[in-house]
Amino acid sequence: MVFFHTSSNTSLSPTSTSSLPTSPTSSMVEQTIQNAESIIKKWDLNSSSLITITPLFHPNRKEAKEYLKCVMDLRGTMHFLVSQNSAPHKLVIAQTLMQIAMKRLEKEFYQILSSNRERLDPESVSTSLSSDGSASFDVEEDEADQQKIAGESISEVERVSALAMADLKAIAECMSSSGYGKECAHIYKLFRKSIVDRGLYLLGIEKFKSSRINKMDREYLHLTIKNWLNAVKIALKSLFNGEKILCDHVFSASQTIRDACFAEITTEGAKNLFKFPELIAKNKNSPPDRIFRLLELHGAISELRPDIESIFNVELTSAIKLQALSSLQKVGGSVKTLLTNFGSSIRKDSSKTPVPGGGIHPLAQSTMSYLSSLSDYDRILTDIISIHPPIDNALFPESYFNDHTVIEAPKQAASVHLAWLILILLCKIDSKAQLYKDLSLSYLFLANNLQFIINQVQTSTLKHLLGHQWLSRLTQKIKQYALSYESVAWNRVFESLPERTTSELSYEAVKDCFKRFNAAFEQVYVKQISWIVPDGKLRDELKVSIAGKLVPVYREFYETFSTKLNADFVRISPDDLGNYLSDLFHGTRISSSSLLQSSSHSKGCLLR
Repeated sequence: MVFFHTSSNTSLSPTSTSSLPTSPTSSMVEQTIQNAESIIKKWDLNSSSLITITPLFHPNRKEAKEYLKCVMDLRGTMHFLVSQNSAPHKLVIAQTLMQIAMKRLEKEFYQILSSNRERLDPESVSTSLSSDGSASFDVEEDEADQQKIAGESISEVERVSALAMADLKAIAECMSSSGYGKECAHIYKLFRKSIVDRGLYLLGIEKFKSSRINKMDREYLHLTIKNWLNAVKIALKSLFNGEKILCDHVFSASQTIRDACFAEITTEGAKNLFKFPELIAKNKNSPPDRIFRLLELHGAISELRPDIESIFNVELTSAIKLQALSSLQKVGGSVKTLLTNFGSSIRKDSSKTPVPGGGIHPLAQSTMSYLSSLSDYDRILTDIISIHPPIDNALFPESYFNDHTVIEAPKQAASVHLAWLILILLCKIDSKAQLYKDLSLSYLFLANNLQFIINQVQTSTLKHLLGHQWLSRLTQKIKQYALSYESVAWNRVFESLPERTTSELSYEAVKDCFKRFNAAFEQVYVKQISWIVPDGKLRDELKVSIAGKLVPVYREFYETFSTKLNADFVRISPDDLGNYLSDLFHGTRISSSSLLQSSSHSKGCLLR
């Protein structure tokens, strides 16, 4: 890191006065011109080949200071001669000397820029200026002062960089105050623009066109976006910010020049940089995960907006800010369209094939995977939806939430829309349940899918966005579906046993009870052995509930009457019953028309 030394002595600036008194005599004017002639002509580019290749701003810089001082004195003399409207021949001589001096300073300015290309790269400049952002060229600084600088904590490379910046600033101020600011700025703009353009190229920023982006395959497009996301931060905070710092320093004496220079150097590259997200937003042939890339692009621009406003803070760079804003709006609008289309795609799902065994519907799987990923971008989504609210949100039933603050708080716009999309999914899942001919299986299907949705919410950022009240309501709904399933599927089995076991039952009545129970249980078991409950907790709760209502009653009936009948009628023991129940909800495929051929079951009792 470079730390520039700032001298406390008077630094050279365009407003510095020359050494001439307010009312110089003719001899003083003559002396100033002669002195300037001896110094300026010594370094005339047309004088000798050696002078042409010898830098004026060589390491000790003493002659450079004398050169700048004599130019300033010559400028003062010329102003005096013009104001007195006298000695035109002297004014002509002075003007000729001034032109020679300016050509020399132009060459020195370019040489300093060129020879310090690596030391004045924008990234280094952006972190190298001292806290007051200055480095000075002191006309009174002698060799001892330079040795003092070299002995300070800054390194030699940093010292050279500081001196280069001071030299550039001194030359720019001298040329500007002498009426040659345009020539100086032209050199600076040409050279520094090439530095910025190369920096962007090395960051992988190219001049993309929509036609090229549309032809990119998914992997290459993803890599291109990823590279842009990394490059834009470096380009803004190092490349453009560093260039602004350097430009403001070199042309600190003229706001007009520094603003014009910075604008011309950066506008083309910066507009191209910030146009990229807009081109991606317009791309219609993007992969399914396009919305996530758009959210990342929107988040990057939003995060960098304060830096964009700060760095490009003048009228001449307003086109850059407008381009960044345009990309932000286009990306946000594209995200809104994709969200709307996603909701429509859920509604339009036309699959008519029931999921085997009442399992998880593919629509629920794909939708929840999508929404879980979207929830990771909740802050960005909220920013976009607040500005581009989807039309669907206007139809949102507030009764869907117990906690109405979720609806009313603007910062929860993402929560509201994600909840709305889940509601669309729930409605669609409800319609899919009607495809089952067996009512009990439709209830099991609803319980399974709602449990899956809740699990996806609880294991993602959706949990924090939708809140405890939302989860509680849907969990209660699962219990209702489970009870409905149990009632429809098992009531015939429950009703096959007497409510109270009494020894007063006749032999025929007992035999009839066992026959009805065997038939009802076998029918339910054969039908439901292929049904599935993927969630382990829900599966266990269903088994425990069924077993709790069935096994104790059957055990009591069995222990009371099983010894009075032969094995043809008493085919299931209480332990077997619990084991048979443990087989359920795993999606087991069977081929036998009757599974209850034996009174003993190979598995240990899991539910009693």
